[in-house]
Amino acid sequence: MLQQTRVEAVIPYYRLFLERFPSIETLAAAPETDVLTAWSGLGYYSRARNLHRASKRIAAQGLPAAYEEVRSLPGVGPYTAAAIASIALDLPHAAVDGNVMRAISRLTNDASEITSPPARRRFAAEAGLLLDPRRPGDFNQAMMELGATVCLPRTPACGSCPVAKFCAARAAGTERELPVKLPKPEAREAPLDLAILERDARVFLIKRASTERRLADFWELPARQLIPRAHGTTMEKMEKITEFRHQIVNDRFRVAVWRIEIESLHPPGLPEGNWVEIAELRRIPLTTVTKKALAARLL
Repeated sequence: MLQQTRVEAVIPYYRLFLERFPSIETLAAAPETDVLTAWSGLGYYSRARNLHRASKRIAAQGLPAAYEEVRSLPGVGPYTAAAIASIALDLPHAAVDGNVMRAISRLTNDASEITSPPARRRFAAEAGLLLDPRRPGDFNQAMMELGATVCLPRTPACGSCPVAKFCAARAAGTERELPVKLPKPEAREAPLDLAILERDARVFLIKRASTERRLADFWELPARQLIPRAHGTTMEKMEKITEFRHQIVNDRFRVAVWRIEIESLHPPGLPEGNWVEIAELRRIPLTTVTKKALAARLL
């Protein structure tokens, strides 16, 4: 859950997720829809799908006992595998996340562009040399904490750093210039008009295809332009009820939400979708934009 997501955002999801799936076996036996619903709002939903797939493999084959076994699980990359292997299995593998790379960039006064593959390999190798093989889990967590709380991106707290005397960037006066990182591309602005159709304590939703690259199998509100205007037959009344902004990766959406009253559950020209009882909305995976939109009216 912490991949690409702040601790403060994760904590409530983490607690509820463990309440709902208290064991690997419980998670493995759950339908994917339930897992996605519990994850709904955190984003990066491939993480939830991979976690679910990994739980199924572990339930069938048992817990991994080596780094390679952890690494082979769905969705587990080198960093996650090293963190699990060192902390849970006490194996000597350096866990290198963004915080650790920043600290090593400064410790070695390395002005390489931090996202380049050669630099990442070099930082990982340096982390492996620094690793204390007697206490790998403690060492990895200490390095992560050093980067997260002391060796900060813009304002490193060098005065309180326990390894300042070993820091080459500190000695050279370049600690605020490192690490070198290319600027992110500017976000693209995109308008998005959504429609809330209500009838008989139900709301109309569309399910995203299983083949979608993003948010596959999630439910969402239809775009307003998909709702037909059949000369007053389909829509009786339309009003804008809220506006908000929502960013997904490099797209910044300006979302306008419209409430539309209709005469029946089956007006002509309505796109393919389902009428979902309002009481059931919390039990299905909804996109975050849809949750925000419905919160202005229903949830």
